[in-house]
Amino acid sequence: MPTPERLESFIAAVEGGAHAKVIEDYYTEDATMRENQAEPRRGRSTLVAQESAVLDRTETVVSTCVRPVLVNGDHVAIHWIFEFTFKGGARMRMEEIAWQRWEGERIAEEQFFYDPAQRKPA
Repeated sequence: MPTPERLESFIAAVEGGAHAKVIEDYYTEDATMRENQAEPRRGRSTLVAQESAVLDRTETVVSTCVRPVLVNGDHVAIHWIFEFTFKGGARMRMEEIAWQRWEGERIAEEQFFYDPAQRKPA
């Protein structure tokens, strides 16, 4: 179970925009990440590479945690809004719920729930 301080530090790091670094600092070595019902991606290095590939296509990403954050033991639910501006000017707004299972002070599993229609840049 994450301490309140560790969870707040995680949220601040995401809102600060260092998304790939957040994975390195807050996820277990064998962490999984899943988009809706898709097959999970496995392993911290895989997650960092995927996040870096997304970030390489963007000019900016503004990340906002919508409070409250729900915590029940090792499980955490966070409502996020991500606003992407891609290179070339296209924009995309993603609103999602992240469902996480923590092992101590690190995230072991994370699944995102969102409407896939949001993934189309405007």
